[in-house]
Amino acid sequence: MRRLLLFLLAASALQFSTAQKQNFSYLDVFGLQYVSDPQISPNGEWVVYRRMGFDIMEDKSVGNLWMIKTDGTQHQKLTTREVNESSPAWSPSGDRIAFSSSTEEGSEIYMYWVESGKVAKLTQLPFSPSALTWSPNGQQLAFSMNVPKDSPVIAKMPKKPKGAKWAESPRITDRVYHEADGRGYIKPGFNHIFTIPADGGAPRQITMGDWHHRGTLSWAKDGSKIYFSANRVEDWEYRFRNSEIYSVNVENGEIKALTNRNGPDDSPKVSPDGKYIAYLGFEDKVQAYQTRKVHIMNVDGSGKKVISEGLDRTISDIQWNAKSDGLYIAYDDKGNGKVGQISLSGTISKLVDNVGGTSLGRPYGSGSFTVSKNGTMAYTESRPSYPAELAILKAKSKNPIKITNLNGALLNYRDLGKVEEVWYKSSVDGRDIQGWVVYPPNYDASKKYPFMVENHGGPILNYGDRFSNEMQLYAAAGYIVFYPNPRGSTSYGEEFGNLLFNNYPGEDYNDVMDGVDHCIEKGIAHEDQLFVTGGSAGGIMSAWMIGKNNRFEAAVVAKPVMNWISKTLVADNYFYYYDHRYPGQPWENFEGYWKFSPISLVGNIQTPTMVMVGMDDLRTPPSEAKQLYHALKLRKIETVLVEIPGASHGIASKPSNLITKIAHTVAWFDKFKKKD
Repeated sequence: MRRLLLFLLAASALQFSTAQKQNFSYLDVFGLQYVSDPQISPNGEWVVYRRMGFDIMEDKSVGNLWMIKTDGTQHQKLTTREVNESSPAWSPSGDRIAFSSSTEEGSEIYMYWVESGKVAKLTQLPFSPSALTWSPNGQQLAFSMNVPKDSPVIAKMPKKPKGAKWAESPRITDRVYHEADGRGYIKPGFNHIFTIPADGGAPRQITMGDWHHRGTLSWAKDGSKIYFSANRVEDWEYRFRNSEIYSVNVENGEIKALTNRNGPDDSPKVSPDGKYIAYLGFEDKVQAYQTRKVHIMNVDGSGKKVISEGLDRTISDIQWNAKSDGLYIAYDDKGNGKVGQISLSGTISKLVDNVGGTSLGRPYGSGSFTVSKNGTMAYTESRPSYPAELAILKAKSKNPIKITNLNGALLNYRDLGKVEEVWYKSSVDGRDIQGWVVYPPNYDASKKYPFMVENHGGPILNYGDRFSNEMQLYAAAGYIVFYPNPRGSTSYGEEFGNLLFNNYPGEDYNDVMDGVDHCIEKGIAHEDQLFVTGGSAGGIMSAWMIGKNNRFEAAVVAKPVMNWISKTLVADNYFYYYDHRYPGQPWENFEGYWKFSPISLVGNIQTPTMVMVGMDDLRTPPSEAKQLYHALKLRKIETVLVEIPGASHGIASKPSNLITKIAHTVAWFDKFKKKD
C-alpha cells in the first residue's frame, strides 16, 4: 500500500490546489480505495476490515487490514507489514484477531494481540488457507486447505539422457472440472479441513477422501464437531450443483451427513445456544434460477424447515443473533443491497439499505456485514457517488452512520455523473422493468448527447444504484449511459429471474429496447445517437441487439458467447449448461442451441462493431469473439478486434485493463457519433 498512499498524497495536494472540480478520469481509478470484509468485535467496540486499493506500479489490487472504533475514532492500520492481508476473524473473547497474509513462500495464518499490538506468524503451510474459523473456547482454529494428488499416468516414458533438451512432459487430466477462468489449469487435489492450536503448532487434517471440503465452517458449541458443506457422493463431478451439510468429529474424523436432497445446501451456522444449524439452499427444480432460502434444523439434522418462504429473494449471507431466536440476512431487492432480520417463525424486517460497493468496475451487487453480540452492525455501504465505506448501525437504532470517508480527498474534487432510477413497462407482457441513467457531469437538458446502452453480465445478476468506475468514465466522456435490469435479472424474485429458462436471449432483448424507447420518449436519448455495449452476457445481448435491428450507430461487443454449441464444449464451465439453460447437450439439441446463438443473426448486422476479449479468457474463449470478428470481416462490415494480453474473463482485475476496455469503447463510439 506504500506506493498507493504516496500517490494519493500527491494527488490530494494537486486537488486542493485546484479551484475547479475535474471530471472523473482514468488516473482516478488508481486512487480509489474501498472497505471489504468488515468484522466487528464481540463487544461491538471495534471493527477490523480489509482496506482495498490499487498499486499503480504493479497494476494490481492490494489490501491491508485496518481497525477503527465503531464511533469512528482511532482509525489505524493493524500491522506495519506492506503485504496483502485478508480474512480477519476475532477470537470469541475479542482479545485476538487471526488473519491470513501473503509471504514470499505463500499465504500463512497470522495472529494479532489486541492489547499489545504484537503480531506473530502461526503456520508454515504448503498451500493457502481459507475459511479461517475460531473454536468456541478460543483454543483452536479451523481452516480449509488444498491437499495435492498425483496426475494420472497413461504411459511410462523412457528416461531422458543426461543433458538432453526434451520438450516438457504432457499435462494429463481425467477430471470433469480441470481448469478455471482467471486461474488456468487446476492441479489435482482436494480441499480438506484442518485444525491448529490458536497459539501455534502443527496443523492436523481431520477430513479425508477424494472430495472437496471448503466454504463456511462452523463449530459445535462444545467444540467437538465442525459443520461444513461438501458434495461427498460417488458421482459428485456430475452432480456439480449438489452439496450437503455434514458434521465431522474433531477428534476421530467421523463424518455424518445431515441433509440429503438434490440441490445445494451450504453456509452452515450453529446458533449461539448450540441447538440449531441455519443454512442456505434449495431443492433443485432444474431451471435457470432459483432463490436461496434460509433453512433451520436441529444440530443432529432433525426438524428441518424453511423459514424464508415469505421473502422471494436470494439470501446471500446469514448470521445468528445473540439470543438464538433469529438471524440477520443479506439480500438484494430491486438492485439494492439490504440487511434484514428474520425470526425462526419467518417474520422479516429490513434493517439497512445500500449494502455494496466492493465491485468497482460495474454496479453489481456485492458487500458484506457483521454483527456483534450486543446487536451493533458494521457493513459496507455504497452509493453511486462513492464505493464501499464502513457504516455502523447501533442496536435499536434506525439510522446508520457512515464512519469512514476513504475517498473524500479524491471524490470531493471530482464531478461525477448523476445517477437516476427509471421504471418503464415491457411491451411483451406489461411487466415493470427497472434501469438507471447516468448523465454526464454538468448535464444540459437542452443539448443532445450520445446515448449508450450498457448491458450487464450473468445474465442472472443485477445492476443497481452503486458506484461504478465504468459508468462514471463513460459519463465523463460525454455519454448518457443507460443500464437496465431486464427479465432474468436477480433481485426481483424467482419467477422473474427464471424467465430466461430455455429462452435466452429471449424477451430480455425487448425489455432493453423498451428502455431505449422510453428514454427517447423522455427526450434523454435520440434515434440518431444510439450506441450499445456490454460484456459477457452483456456482450451476448449487445451482439443479439445488432443482429435484431440496425438502430445503433456503433457497438462494442465484449467477451461474448456467439455460438452456444462451440462455447459450451470449450469453456471452463462446459458442464454447467445441460438442462439448466437449454434442454439436453449440444449434440442432442443442435437446433435449440443454434436458435439462441447470436452468430445465427450475423447475416443481419450492419452496425460498425468492435469485438473485445481477454486473450486468457476461459469462460467465453477468444474463439467466440473471433467468430463474430471473422464473420463481419467476410461480410465487409466495419469492425476491429481488440485482444487484451494476459486478461481472463475478468478483464477489470487489472486496473490498466479496465482502462483499456473503457478507453477503446469510447474511442470506437467517438468515431461514429454525430459531430457538433
